[in-house]
Order: sequence, then structure tokens, then C-alpha cells
Amino acid sequence: FFFIINRYLVKIILLLHIIFFMSKQFSLNSDQKAIFETANEFGKKELYPLSEKMDNEEWWPNDIFKKMGNLGLIGLTVDPKFGGAGMTYLQAGLVCQAFSKWNHAIALSWLAHDNLCLDNIYRNGSDLVRKKYVPKLCSGELVGCLGLTEPGAGSDALGSMKTTAIKQGKNYVLNGSKTYITNGAIADIILVYAKTDTKKGNKGISAFIVETKTLGFKVVSKLKKMGYRGSQTAEIFFDNCKVPVENMIGSEGTGHITIMNGLDFERAMIAPICLGISQRALEISIEYAKIREQFGKPISSFQMIQSKIANMYTWVEAIKSMVYSVLSECDNIDKKLAGKGEIHINTSASVMFASTTSNKVLNEAVQIHGGMGYMWESEINRLYRSSKLLDIGAGTTEIRKKIIAEGLLH
Repeated sequence: FFFIINRYLVKIILLLHIIFFMSKQFSLNSDQKAIFETANEFGKKELYPLSEKMDNEEWWPNDIFKKMGNLGLIGLTVDPKFGGAGMTYLQAGLVCQAFSKWNHAIALSWLAHDNLCLDNIYRNGSDLVRKKYVPKLCSGELVGCLGLTEPGAGSDALGSMKTTAIKQGKNYVLNGSKTYITNGAIADIILVYAKTDTKKGNKGISAFIVETKTLGFKVVSKLKKMGYRGSQTAEIFFDNCKVPVENMIGSEGTGHITIMNGLDFERAMIAPICLGISQRALEISIEYAKIREQFGKPISSFQMIQSKIANMYTWVEAIKSMVYSVLSECDNIDKKLAGKGEIHINTSASVMFASTTSNKVLNEAVQIHGGMGYMWESEINRLYRSSKLLDIGAGTTEIRKKIIAEGLLH
């Protein structure tokens, strides 16, 4: 009985949040529109033509990050003195949205590089680390990723962590493995979390930058996925991998704070992927409904199809309103406060609503396409196969509900 009541309470809480965010009447200013248009044009011209080959062959275009870097589309939230663009999270989210509309596999890899790795290092790293790595990450010369999840772990990523980092002289020696690592097969550096004190639980976790050319690091396997197939996901392994002491991010034992802080910005930044995919699904569904004929007329003339398109449009606009509002909120808080409080609730709500609502959009889009939507080679099929990842990644939908409910009922 308690479980049923609690489930409906979470739904009511989320609905109230959606009404609140939509009431803000969010609109973009000229600078925000300009960065979106730049990213959208780049996505349509450079990323979209790659999407089918990437999906069919699980292929990765090795020069794509350098192309992005040349246009200033990497390091958006980084200070210009380190090679970044000095923009806001909302502006970075607009780039993610535009990329996702045209090639969600590249958008996911861009996010892992730009937010999970680069932004995290920029916000938490020492000046020495910043000067050494951040400019090359901003230019696309280096590719980055985040190493947190381990085999046998998932939602309990901190409690189940087994990778260790033992200090030996001027180095820490890492041993262990990580899995489901986006960019793991193509990365030059990895922001890795490992236990420096196995007796302290979560408070024994520390963060390190590991260069993948380091002896003792290796990619165990490239993982095959249902969706986002061009984005390179891997299992990686550390075998007595030596990392210089100065490559630690923050101080020893503070990795859990860096993780929780970074997760909120990750959730806020990953939600625009759902928005971009949903916008594209709506766009091609409208196009298809206009040209597909049945019973001697376009299916767009049928009220059932019109109903689906109306619902899809409303859902997309609702996603947009919530995603933009939470990204803006990330720009207006003390960044050290992330990982707790209202921002912790709202970033979880944003990605949860974006992912679950995007699934509804994609389901209707496939239905509009009918048999063609079920065919592997169709674009809507590729979009549809992306639907489950963001119910799982960056904390599952169930974990997001737990965060929202506990935060509001505390």
C-alpha cells in the first residue's frame, strides 16, 4: 500500500514541477539563438551525413572533435584563458540539443567529452592540471571521458566501487576495471574514480586524470549497443597503472563530492539530447504524414494522425521548457552547491521528464511511420532505438524518482 501511495505521490510532485517550469515562459535571447543556429548548421552539414554509417558500422569519425574545436563548439563552459568559450550551461545545452537532432551518437560522445570530463576537470582541477589538459581538450586535440561505472555495479556506483589507487612515492598505482564508458575506446585522457582508502567507504574515493597511453591501461573490449551505436563505448582495465600524484583532482578522499556535484550538471546537460531527438522525430513524422497516402489521400488528413502530431508537439514543447529552465538554474547557483538541495531535485526531474516524455514522442513517431518505422534502415528506427539509454544512464529513472521524493519529503 505504501509503495502505491509513494508512486502516485512522485507523479504528483513531478507534475507540479512541470507546471512550475512551463509557467516561466522561457525564451532565448539573441546570443543564445546565435549559438544554437551555429550548432544546428554544423550539425546538419557535418554530423547528419555521418549518422547512418555510424549506426550501421559502429564507426567513429576521428577528426570530428577537432572540427568542433575549430568552431569553438567544445569547452563552452570553460574560461577563455584556458581555451574555452566562457559560455553558460544553457548555451552548452543548446549546442547539445542541436547536435542531438542531427546525430545523437556524436552528441552523446560530445557530452562525455565536454561535460563529464572537460567541465569537471575545469571546475575541480588544480591550476597545474588545468593548464596541462584543458586547452587541448577545448581544441579537440585530446578526447576525454569519465570512468565511474564498474562491472557488477550500476546505481550503486560508489558503494560497489572496487578499483583502487594506492600511493607509491610520486605516483598512485591503479588497479581495476570500468565499463559502459562512453568514448572509452577513443579517449586520450580519462577522469577516473578509484578508492584510495578501502576502509572509508564513499569517503575513501578519489579522482584522477589518467592518460590512456600510460603503461598498464588498456581497452578490454568495445561494447555493442542497441542505440547510439556510433558512439564508442568500452570496458577498460587498469593493471598497475601509474598516475602522477599531481594528476589527482581535488584532495584525497573527496572524489565522492566531485561525483555528486558533477552528476547534477551531467543530468541537466544530458536532457537536451532527448529534446533534440524528439524534435527530429516530430519533424520527420510531419514530413512523412504529408507524403504517405492511404485510401487515396495523405495520412496527415486523418484525425488520428493529427492527434498524434498534436500530442508530440505538446510533449516536445514541455520538454524544452523544463530543460531550458533547469539549465538556466544551473547557471544561477553556486556550482559547489550541486549534488544537494533544490538543484539536485530539479536536475533529476529534468532528465527524468525529458527521457520518459521523449519515449512517448518516439513511440508515436514510429506508429505514424507504420511498417517503414519498423525497418532498420529508416531514420525513425535509428531514433527509436535511442529511447531507452537515457532511462538508464546518468542514474536510472527509479533513482531519479528516489532523489526527487526524498528531497521534497525530507
